[in-house]
Amino acid sequence: MNYRSFLGEELTEQQKSEGLFHIIPVPFEASVSYGHGTAGGPEAILEASQQLELWDGTGIPALRGIVTDKAVEAEKADAMVEACAAKVIEALGKERVPIILGGEHTVSVGAFYALDRWRKETGKEIGIVQIDAHGDLRSDYRGIHMSHACVMRRAVELGFPIFQVGVRSISPEEVTFRNEQKALRPESIGWLDAAEAVRRQVDIIPLPDTFPEHVYLTIDIDGLDPALFPSTGTPEPGGLSWYQTIDMITSLTRSRNVIGFDLVELAPVRDRNADPFGAARLIYEVMGLVERNCRPEKKQG
Repeated sequence: MNYRSFLGEELTEQQKSEGLFHIIPVPFEASVSYGHGTAGGPEAILEASQQLELWDGTGIPALRGIVTDKAVEAEKADAMVEACAAKVIEALGKERVPIILGGEHTVSVGAFYALDRWRKETGKEIGIVQIDAHGDLRSDYRGIHMSHACVMRRAVELGFPIFQVGVRSISPEEVTFRNEQKALRPESIGWLDAAEAVRRQVDIIPLPDTFPEHVYLTIDIDGLDPALFPSTGTPEPGGLSWYQTIDMITSLTRSRNVIGFDLVELAPVRDRNADPFGAARLIYEVMGLVERNCRPEKKQG
């Protein structure tokens, strides 16, 4: 399936075929456990992106080029993960920033597999920062190992240090796993849950000094307040605000090199345009932050 290019109406043909950013739509939906519709997320975001202004408030990240790949089409999780990983590896090999549009959160595992291969080839350590309402640390969910509720458990099993932001729904199993991991390997997992972040109005992601320089950011749209994004399968009250989220990601890009990111779990509702447009705007905002703060040597030329 071919979708519209991200911001395609505003870009030249060259900017749509060459550039810094590499959009990978992955309309996969197999293990959602409450509301449905995440398979429609990528198409809705790409359609909404046509309405974005090129100026993001500071600059024009689109000038660096935004390549939109063909969608990953797969019915089974294992096939989806491998196909997604191949596209992420391709993007990294071309020195692009891969940006996955989900789909359910399981699509992020494809990026984790690719990052595992990339770090073995380059010798560079990578950490994963997660913005999410849920811990996603279950070993399996309803008997499914490759479930949207197990995404970050797969990341930890691959040996990635992770840092969770905005969590406010977590099972006893996940709490135990968090605490055990923290006791065994303090550098392997950290968190700033929503209750603390929102009540204290925290506007940075307080990564430990030992957290790797290279970071992959995974954004589950339910990490933000459902008043902003009600169109998601498992909304939870009490999430991050818009500017708090932007400030947090700004702090991340200033302290670490963000080499890729994703946005998942948008389940668009007909005639509710604000949600896919907001998701497209958030993606474009992160592009700008990555371009300005993580790739300063490539601003010119």
